[in-house]
Amino acid sequence: MRKALILLLFLLPASGMWLSCGGSPSSSTTTSGIKNRAFVTNNVSSGSGVAGVYIVNADTDVRGPTAPISVGNTPVMMVLTPNRAQTLVFSGNGTQFSDNQFSIVNNAREAVAFHLTLPGMTESFVVSPDSSAAYVAVPLAPVNGQSQGIVGAISLSSGGIIGVADVPAVHYLSISNTGNRLLGFSDNSDEVAVITTSLIATGNAVTYIGGFDRPVSAFFSSDDSTAYVLNCGAECGGTQASVQKLEMTPAQCQPDGVCTPVPVPAASIALVSGSTMYMAGTPFSAGGGPSLFCSAGTTTTQATYCGMLTTFDLNAMSVINAAPIFITDGYHNRMSMAANGQLFIGASTCTEISTTTETRGCLSIYNTLRATTVGSVPPGGVLIPPENGDVTGLQPIAKRNAVYVIQGQGVLLGGSLFIYDATTDALEYNPNDPNNPGHINGLVGNFFDVKAVDF
Repeated sequence: MRKALILLLFLLPASGMWLSCGGSPSSSTTTSGIKNRAFVTNNVSSGSGVAGVYIVNADTDVRGPTAPISVGNTPVMMVLTPNRAQTLVFSGNGTQFSDNQFSIVNNAREAVAFHLTLPGMTESFVVSPDSSAAYVAVPLAPVNGQSQGIVGAISLSSGGIIGVADVPAVHYLSISNTGNRLLGFSDNSDEVAVITTSLIATGNAVTYIGGFDRPVSAFFSSDDSTAYVLNCGAECGGTQASVQKLEMTPAQCQPDGVCTPVPVPAASIALVSGSTMYMAGTPFSAGGGPSLFCSAGTTTTQATYCGMLTTFDLNAMSVINAAPIFITDGYHNRMSMAANGQLFIGASTCTEISTTTETRGCLSIYNTLRATTVGSVPPGGVLIPPENGDVTGLQPIAKRNAVYVIQGQGVLLGGSLFIYDATTDALEYNPNDPNNPGHINGLVGNFFDVKAVDF
């Protein structure tokens, strides 16, 4: 009975929206006529601009000739399906006026195939490897007689609800390479929820494994036998940031498969390239605030506290970098590897500096190359570009040295779209707008996320 009520809460507001859209995804050609597109969410309607998904020509850095795709009042996050046929968009700002709309956009038609209304805000949704289903974490979804929080499974071919798993306060999700398992991470919890996707409609899909320290994400080995769990530690209200192996077939570690954690300075987000994991975070004292003084390193910033990047060998389960790598402070939640070995790291709520001698916000660029200087950045060096604001979107553009970065007013308000050149780590010259390097002429709004949908 309880599970049926959860499903009803999730499905009732969705069904009306779904029926109002109707139809099935089309295989017709794009209406903009652009071969290589970037989708950008604008979450504010003002003046002549309207909220929606804007289309940019990612070859020429020119705004597309079509109107924005309507995907709710305040569209923010996007996720591209592995087959690139669809883009999933969430609209919501966490206020009582939030529409919490979840849209499935048909990329070929540049139009919405289905709308659903979620029972709350989400900051994490993932897609199955075969692009058939999406899994959405809704931490404040009401659950009859139980703690708030669900993971909802949505069919991407019909827009219908496949099933719902009750996971209290679930905030973030990670999915295995086969799609057979989801790992759910809840706020203020030292447990990982292991969700069997084939059982999500049965009500018996979830088991819990403890022994972690405020886990926030995980990366699976190629055979899915091991999940490398990122523990946020003190920065998220725990004790010690670390990387910790979870054996999905318990054998090598404790009976539950949880291995001994390997401490790292800070870790709220990570990216894996080969056997190297790059982790970013702001070191905190246990139970206190930021603890890494910028003056402790070689940086000359006027900011008091700094964040730290750590390089980690997953095969050896050990830290690679001998010297600390200083980056901006704040809560790091965006990371992308661009061309030319340039790692872009975005944060929110960082210390912003805007004086006559220094301007900095929440973007850090790390040169992963071991023997090549890029622009003014030596091998293993870090550049903090002279732009203020939170970073909410990062998208390297394939086959180019360009990186689209959204940085500006705040984690819920969005910002401006900047174009960086990964060969110089500086704003790119745009011949379409020569007086404004790094900008796209006529692209005005409060943008939040960006995705390259064609390559």
